[in-house]
This record gives sequence, structure tokens and C-alpha cells, in this order.
Amino acid sequence: MSGPNGALGATFKIVRILQTISLIAIIGMAAYFISQMVSNNNAPSDVLVGTLSVTCIAVLYCAITYILYLDNGLPYLITTGMDGALLIALIVVAVVVGKPLSYLNCKVIGSSSVSQSTYQLGLELKKSLSQEGSKVPYSNWIGANKVTCYEMKAIWGLSIALCILFAFSAICSVCLWRRSKAVAPKSVEG
Repeated sequence: MSGPNGALGATFKIVRILQTISLIAIIGMAAYFISQMVSNNNAPSDVLVGTLSVTCIAVLYCAITYILYLDNGLPYLITTGMDGALLIALIVVAVVVGKPLSYLNCKVIGSSSVSQSTYQLGLELKKSLSQEGSKVPYSNWIGANKVTCYEMKAIWGLSIALCILFAFSAICSVCLWRRSKAVAPKSVEG
């Protein structure tokens, strides 16, 4: 494989691969949840649609920049800016997805200690599901069962990890740009 050699080049490649794996996992889980909502004749949650949109764009961006990197055609400064923009978008995703999740304890969903709140949630979901085309509130939907709760927490965790990875790849891009702009010292003949 081509691209700049050294630890910095290897780090950039590894980070891009980890980003792509995390993004594909988020796409799969978010798309599954959206399909569940649509199959129940409900409008999908704006939070999940936004998450899916950002991650689809990001995985396409990662694939293109990885190919350009391997062909030594990656504009590092532009890549730094785009990584920064995706970092901001992923911070928004992590905050929006995580805000109601941070208060939710997945272990207690379905236990007798929360039977009253589960009953209330069931009534609210039943009311929402009975109206065709209605939208199930995201904060209600994530607490529907343990599996959904844990999977949404996985999306949240991967979003946070992606924030770190995109910050790291932006730093790598700046360093690669500086290295590509370094002028070789003139040889002294004497």
C-alpha cells in the first residue's frame, strides 16, 4: 500500500479504518431502528434520521479520503477542515443521542421496581403506535426494552469514540501536511 510511510502514515490509516468500522456499526443499528418504526406505521425519530444521515456522509468521506491517501493525492489541509466539520457534526449526534440516555439505567428496565414507569411507557407507546404515521418520541422509545436501550447506548458510545477518532485524524492530517511542506535542506558542496 502506498501513502506516506512512517508512524504518522500508519496511524492515519488505522484511524480511518477504525472510523469506518464504527460508522458502519452505527449505520446498521440506526437503520434497524428506523425500519422497526416504519414497519409499525410510525414516522422515524428525527434523532435517528439525523444520526443515519451524518454517519452515511462520514463513511463515504472516509472511503474517499482513504483511497486518495493511498494514491498520494490527499489534500491534507482540506482534510483537516473536513475532519473538523465531521467532528462537530458527531459531537452534535453524541449530545442529542446521549442526553436522554444518560439518565436511563438499562439494567432496571423490565424489573418490578420500575413497573409503574414501564406501565406508563407502555400506555404512551400504545397510544403513539395506534395512530398511523405518528411519531414515537425518542426519549420514550429508547426505554421500551433492554435491548433497545443497550443498542442505543452502543450508538452513543461509538459516537463519542468517533469524536476522539476524528479529532485524532485531524491532528494527523495537519502533521502530514506540515511534513509534506517541509523543505529539504540544501546540500553544501565544499
